[in-house]
Amino acid sequence: MSAPRRDELVATMDQWLRPELFRDYCPNGLQVEGRDRVRTVISGVTASQRFLEQAIEAGADMVLVHHGYFWKGEDPCIRGMKRRRIEHLLSNNVSLVAYHLPLDAHRAMGNNACLARTLGASDGAPVSDDPCELMWAGNLDEPMTPQALASRLESRLERAPLPVEGGPELIRRMAWCSGGAQGMIDRAAALGADAYLSGEISEPTVHSAREQGLHYFAAGHHATERDGVQALGAALAEAHGIEHRFIEDPSPA
Repeated sequence: MSAPRRDELVATMDQWLRPELFRDYCPNGLQVEGRDRVRTVISGVTASQRFLEQAIEAGADMVLVHHGYFWKGEDPCIRGMKRRRIEHLLSNNVSLVAYHLPLDAHRAMGNNACLARTLGASDGAPVSDDPCELMWAGNLDEPMTPQALASRLESRLERAPLPVEGGPELIRRMAWCSGGAQGMIDRAAALGADAYLSGEISEPTVHSAREQGLHYFAAGHHATERDGVQALGAALAEAHGIEHRFIEDPSPA
């Protein structure tokens, strides 16, 4: 059998993730067009130059990432770092496909769904019925001290979190949102969470946690968004009978 077409794979992912529902900061789906047929998809968190070089060396026909290109507000000129990245894709005839907020929000494969499993919150779910909802909440399957939860996160995310202690001795109810969502901590407090987790931290986040009585964990933007793209790539490979591999380009941020 011949390899599936590029546009067929993108259509499948669009059907699963429904990017048309989201007001995002970048285009979702096919960002750079490569060869028509796809046998191997390589996934990663961010389409950095180092990731692209490793993916192409591994035989990628398509690279699938969470953080792609063409962000709102950035310089649109194709020069410097941007030129080198895009030239590397085009000269090797490799497609770049990226899903940002749709991949955070997906109820089964999304980054926040994956975080529910990481945290051990089997009843974790979005906090509203909005299909674009990004914040999730749930009860830990067993109450944990902040120190124990930090250890679990470090083990499962392969990165030590930055904790801010401001809540009860035992954490029972969590709220979370992957990536740069520290600004949603006030909403987590209003939901009655004992703790809130996201990827990044800002100076006001510390005071919000302490003064509103909840713990905060900055678990890393990259680390909290590693699993969704892997789940999406694996599902795509199973649906279309192609090869999928995840390549890590570690980031401390």
